[in-house]
Amino acid sequence: MDLFDASLAERQEREQPLAARLRPRTLDEYVGQDHILGPGRLLRRAIQADQLSSLIFYGPPGTGKTTLASVIAHSTRSHFISINAVLAGVGDIRTAIDEAQERQKLHAQRTILFIDEVHRFNKAQQDALLPWVENGIVILIGATTENPYFSVNRPLLSRSRVFQLKSLGEDDLRRVVVHALKAPNGYAHTKVNIEEAALDHLVDVANGDARALLNALELAVETTEPDTQGRIVVTLEVAEESIQQRALLYDKEGDYHFDTISAFIKSMRGSDPDATLYWLARMVYAGEDPLFIFRRMIIFASEDIGLADPNALQVVMDAASAFDRVGLPEGRFPLSHAALYMATAPKSNSTMAFFDALAAVEKEHEEEVPNHLKDASRDSEGFGHGANYLYPHAFRDHWVAQQYLPSSLQGRVFYQPSDSGSERALGAEVQRKRELQLAAIMESQTAPEILSFSPPNKARDAWLERAAGQQGDHLERVRERIIEALSLERHHLILDLNSGTGLLAWEALRRTPEGGVWMHTTDKASAIALQEVAAHLPDVERPRIVYGPLDHIGQRLDAIETNLRFDGICGRNAIGGLEDKRMVLSELASRLAPNGRLALVETLSRRAQRLHSLLSSEALPPALRQRLVDAEEAIYADRENPHVAWGEELLSGYLSEAGLEAIHLHREDLLSQRLITPQQLAHWFDPGGEKRPTYSNYLSQYLDSDELRTVRQAFEREIAHKTIPWSSTQITVTARAPT
Repeated sequence: MDLFDASLAERQEREQPLAARLRPRTLDEYVGQDHILGPGRLLRRAIQADQLSSLIFYGPPGTGKTTLASVIAHSTRSHFISINAVLAGVGDIRTAIDEAQERQKLHAQRTILFIDEVHRFNKAQQDALLPWVENGIVILIGATTENPYFSVNRPLLSRSRVFQLKSLGEDDLRRVVVHALKAPNGYAHTKVNIEEAALDHLVDVANGDARALLNALELAVETTEPDTQGRIVVTLEVAEESIQQRALLYDKEGDYHFDTISAFIKSMRGSDPDATLYWLARMVYAGEDPLFIFRRMIIFASEDIGLADPNALQVVMDAASAFDRVGLPEGRFPLSHAALYMATAPKSNSTMAFFDALAAVEKEHEEEVPNHLKDASRDSEGFGHGANYLYPHAFRDHWVAQQYLPSSLQGRVFYQPSDSGSERALGAEVQRKRELQLAAIMESQTAPEILSFSPPNKARDAWLERAAGQQGDHLERVRERIIEALSLERHHLILDLNSGTGLLAWEALRRTPEGGVWMHTTDKASAIALQEVAAHLPDVERPRIVYGPLDHIGQRLDAIETNLRFDGICGRNAIGGLEDKRMVLSELASRLAPNGRLALVETLSRRAQRLHSLLSSEALPPALRQRLVDAEEAIYADRENPHVAWGEELLSGYLSEAGLEAIHLHREDLLSQRLITPQQLAHWFDPGGEKRPTYSNYLSQYLDSDELRTVRQAFEREIAHKTIPWSSTQITVTARAPT
C-alpha cells in the first residue's frame, strides 16, 4: 500500500457513517440479543471458545446481524472473508473458496465466510457453497432479513444453525445513543446535548432499529449549528425533522406479510376487536392489497364462524362488493366493518368436519353407495336402484330416519355442532335426529353373532403388563407437565435440580438448542454417568453438570460461572427431603431471570401408602397389628423428619417469602398397581442405617426383633409376588419470578 492508498483508507474510515464507525468489535461492546448472547448461552460459548459451526443470523434490519459477524471476525483465530450477496456472484464464491483452500493447505487455518443478504443468492449460487460447507473448507455465516426456511436451500440450511435476532428494546437503543455520545469515534469530542423528549422521539420512531437510530442522531447533530457556548442542542423539533415516520417492517411476499395476516386472523378468531383493528391498520398502512385481506376474511367466515352465525359469510361478501364500488380511501370503512363483524361474531370451526370425512375416504375401504340412494333414473327397473328410498318431503317436518352413510360407517360422527350462536339450537336438533336415525337403522338389522373367548391366563398376563407399564406412563405425564409449565423457548437456559436419570434434562436440552441446560445431581457417580451420556454431543452443546448437596448449589454454580440466571428451574422429588427448604427455595428464586419459571413435582411423603393397610385383618394378632399401626403412623407424625414435616401451606409460604409470583400448588392423589417382589420386601426390612433408614429401622423403635420377624413373615405370606393397589400423593408446584 502506497501513501495515496493509506491516505484514501484513512479518509474513508473517517467519513464512514456514524453507524459504521461505532460497530462493536467485542462481545462486551455488543448491545442486545441477550436471548442468544447472554451469559451461558450456546452462541456466546461457541464464540468465546472459537468453536463455531455454520450459522445463519435472521432478523429485521438494524438488529446487529452484520455487527455480530464483525464481532466474530475480531474474536476468531480463523481467517475471515466477507462478501455481499447483492454484489457477489459464483466467481466471488470460487475466489473465496480458493483462498480458503490455500490457507488450509499452507497454514492449517480455518476460514469463516460471511455472506450478508444471503437470501439474495439464487439456488445455483447457494448450491455452489454446499460442498465446501459440507467438507469444512469454509464455515458459513449468513445474514438475512428473510425467513431462512423459505429463502435458503434446504441442504444448506440443514448444515447450519439458525439464530433469530429480535428488534432492540428501548433500553438497548438508549445505550446505543449514550455510547455514540461518549465514543472517541462518535461524538466524544463534540459537545452534544439531547433533550429527553428528543431522545424519546428518536428511540420510539427508530422502532427497534439501531442503524436507523444512529442515522437519525447523526443527521440531527451534523445539521444543527452550535450555540454561543459551542454546544449542539438536539431539541424535539430537530429530532422530529431527523426521523419523521416510523419505518414499518413489511413485505408482501415474506415473513412480515405472513406473520401480520396470521396475527390478524388469530385476533379475529380470539374475538378481540381491538387487536383485529390494529393488525388491519398495520396491513393497510404498509400498502397490503385489500382484496387479499377480503379473501382471507371470506375463508375465515366459513372456517372459524360457520353456522354459528350464517350471516358472517354474507356480510364479508357484501363488504368486499362495496369496496369494489368505492375503492380507497373510503373503502376502509367496509373493510373495518367486515373485520369487526368477524371478530365479534360467535365462533365455530365445525366446518373442519369435512377433513375428518376426507380422512375416512382416504383411509377406509371404499364401499358402494347404499342401494336406496343410487340414481333411479337410469336402471331402476333392471337393478332396482333407488328402491325403498324414503322421500323426506313426504313426511312431517320434511324429515325421515333412514340410512345415508355406507353400512361400515353407520354411527360415525363427523359434524360436531358448537355451543355458539345459531349452532347451539342447531346442534340439539342434529343430535336428536342422529339418535332416531341410528335407532331406526339398528332396528332393521338382525343382532350380530357375538364371538368372544379368553385363553387361559391371557387376561391376567395383559393386566400385569399394564400394571408394569404404569410407572413409565406416569413418568411421561410428570415430564410433560413440568416441561409445559416451563413454557420453554429455544434460547432458554434451564436448570434441572435432580438430574439422576436425566428424565427432565434431556427433554429440556432437545427443546432449547440455542440455549443451554445445567444438570444437578447429589452424587458424583450420577454426575459421571450423565457426563458419559453427554459425551457424544459437541462440546458447546453439552449440558453443564454439577453435583453435591442441593443446599450448596449456589456456590457450585458460581464456581463455574457467576451471575447465571435461568429462564426455567425444574425438578422431580428434589426438595422434599431437604432440612432447610426455605433457604434452598430462596436461593433458587434468586437464580431465576425476570419472568423465569419454577416447576417442581414432589411426592408428599406424609400421605404415602401405609404398608400396614396391605395386610388382612387376620394376618397378625390384634395387639401386634395395633402396635404395627402405631409404629408406622409415628413415622409420619415425626416433626423432626424433613421428609414428612412439610405440606402445601408451608411450601407456598416459602415461595412467597422468596419473592416469587403466580404461585400455584396442585395436589393429586394417584392410585396405581404395583407388583411386590421379594427384592422390594427385602428393601423394606433390611437393617438400613442412620443415613438411609429403612421401614424396619423405624419399626424397630417400637417392636422387638421377634415381632419384626413376625411382621415380615406376614408381608411375605400375604403380598409377595402379588400386584396390589398402591396410593401416593404428588404436589405440582409452579411459580414465576417478577418481570
